[in-house]
Amino acid sequence: MIRVIAIDDEPLALQQLATYISKVPFLQLVAQCESAIEAISVLNSETVDAIFCDINMPDLNGMDFVKSLAVPPLIVFTTAYSEYAVEGFRVNAVDYLLKPFGLQDFMRAANRLKERLVPLSPPEGGAIDPSASKNIEAPSGAVGGTWGSDTLFVKTDYRVVKIAIQDIRYVEGMSEYLKLHLDGQPKPIITLLAMKTLEERLPSNFMRIHRSYIVNLDKIQEVNKNRVILDNDTYLPIGDSYKDQFNRYIETKFIGKQ
Repeated sequence: MIRVIAIDDEPLALQQLATYISKVPFLQLVAQCESAIEAISVLNSETVDAIFCDINMPDLNGMDFVKSLAVPPLIVFTTAYSEYAVEGFRVNAVDYLLKPFGLQDFMRAANRLKERLVPLSPPEGGAIDPSASKNIEAPSGAVGGTWGSDTLFVKTDYRVVKIAIQDIRYVEGMSEYLKLHLDGQPKPIITLLAMKTLEERLPSNFMRIHRSYIVNLDKIQEVNKNRVILDNDTYLPIGDSYKDQFNRYIETKFIGKQ
């Protein structure tokens, strides 16, 4: 089932969305929200795969709401204003339903969601299907990842990807999400996972040096006062609570007079 929420400040339009959702066997309505503010509360407490979202709403319009999400679910915009269409696709919306729309148009959008969230079985030796992760035992609390001796499988953007642990340069925490910065990849992998859970599963060459950072000690090029330097563009702070532990590590590696 694809878990969705519907957002519209017009009660009749919201009821229509809920009715259409109920007619689609693979959609499950998690919540009906009359504002983007209400939807934020739902997203903080529920797992949501996709959002059907009006754009022209008071307080916080649908476009700004989607842009504010660090890792948004898939989005289908619903609006009476065609001028929003181009901007809607710029934020990678799956579809754009122009009011008034009928069940046939809604089914088109629903099927596009299904195509994005329920991929076809890969060929032999191909990519990993997200459902395969159910067969890999995960530690308690590992919402976003499963574990091997030298690899991680993490869920990101509705995919499950394999990561070589030693390719991780550093981990950055941001609220309930983590950014995994990897060698050779310009963009980090973002996953829903607790920092403490990952910290407990990484090998000894990883160390937490700040409440928001875990670093691969093998990637450090320089230590300068209260920060570590990985390259010319990457500086990570050393938090006061972690300074003693990090200094003890440096002492074990130090050669010459201090």
